[in-house]
Amino acid sequence: MTKPRGFEFWRSTLKGARYVVAPMVDQSELAWRLLSRRHGAELCYTPMLHAQVFVRDANYRRENLYSEVNQEDRPLIAQFCANDPEVFIQAALLAQDYCDAIDLNLGCPQMIAKRGHYGVFLQDEWDLLEKMIKLADEKLAVPITCKIRVFPEIEKTVKYAKVLEKAGCQLLTVHGRTKDQKGALTGIASWKHIKAVREAVNIPVFANGNIQHLSDVQRCMEETGVQGVMSAEGNLHNPALFEGCSPPVWEMAEEYLEVVEKHPPCSLSYVRAHIFKLWHHTLQIHQDLREELAKAKNVAGIAEVNRQLKQRCQEEMAKDESEWTRTDLPFPHWICQPYVRPPQGSKKKKSRALEDSDGSNDSLSKNKQKKKARNPNKNFCPELKPKYIKCEQCGNPKGNKCVFSLCRGCCKRKAFKEVADCPGHGLRFKTKALKQCNSDTGGGQSNGKPNSQTVSTAVHDPL
Repeated sequence: MTKPRGFEFWRSTLKGARYVVAPMVDQSELAWRLLSRRHGAELCYTPMLHAQVFVRDANYRRENLYSEVNQEDRPLIAQFCANDPEVFIQAALLAQDYCDAIDLNLGCPQMIAKRGHYGVFLQDEWDLLEKMIKLADEKLAVPITCKIRVFPEIEKTVKYAKVLEKAGCQLLTVHGRTKDQKGALTGIASWKHIKAVREAVNIPVFANGNIQHLSDVQRCMEETGVQGVMSAEGNLHNPALFEGCSPPVWEMAEEYLEVVEKHPPCSLSYVRAHIFKLWHHTLQIHQDLREELAKAKNVAGIAEVNRQLKQRCQEEMAKDESEWTRTDLPFPHWICQPYVRPPQGSKKKKSRALEDSDGSNDSLSKNKQKKKARNPNKNFCPELKPKYIKCEQCGNPKGNKCVFSLCRGCCKRKAFKEVADCPGHGLRFKTKALKQCNSDTGGGQSNGKPNSQTVSTAVHDPL
């Protein structure tokens, strides 16, 4: 049977989905997806999965996809980060029976993606991406999709999108921000870039960025012409965003905790993170409950803190409106609503930017100032930090004093195999073998060297 492609895939398999919940690490797990679907979401993605770990670790596969199979949770797209075509296709083949499509993450801008060389840090390697997508399109029984960020130039972004489409991408999600627009520099997503891509390709396009209310979704679709709109932060603060309503935070929390109990297991760290997002504005008022939430040991403990929050908010609601009105929020603080980051430069003292850093405390965050106080010689300027030499075998930073010029893991394997010592990593396989040999022969041999049989026995003893 031929797999559906392009618009046929969007209409038939994805059922013409317009309202989409983004792939979010540790935040778009099964329970949250089911809650979002109850309140208007028509398509969800798994959290970003690491292709290499997915291939080698059966427990990782079971915990992140296999055990979460649920008929209510469809259509579903599984997203992977990868930079190797063979590894990516292996992971996708293992996942394809549990989802409706495989998505390649080309949009993650975080430092972990930079270190791992995936996400948006692959956006200039078009030959590699073309190879990965083409191989996936040929080998998989389900369609391949991509999620990207834009280049500053609209023309380059359009050309990039066309390369992915030609390689075999069947649906493209465009986050209208560049690689550098993150954290304090997030800013506004460019719908002009998204519109240009939509007009240039012949596959469905989803837009991502600037979505805080249902009205934003409708406006985005009108201005860009996209087939659907994806939400991440907006969804986390209000899972009923696509339903067009803003319920009290405790109601969403109660419903989410019920779903968590009904569909275990769900990591408590995920649950706590979701509650913190839902309660973001309320915890600015009831700050003592923040600590209570952090100390909760189980779902029941979180539910009890939610009960306290509900009671306090209802008591506030009974008071005169002037006592609890927050002029800087569109709704009372207990109503689900987005968190809007302050404009860049509005809080200079809290800025974490280090562009002009000369090591002075004024340019450092509070956390780095504490580190500086403990170690006055510590250097935070990226240009002045020492460049690490890579391990010859795996690419991780090598040990500075390693006799083999390897990282500790590779050095340990080599030293064990060759019965050698590495003082730099504190490895003494040769020394231990000699000591064992001497003890077995009653003080050693005339030439000072153990015989091969004794060394072999010593080396293969449990470490």
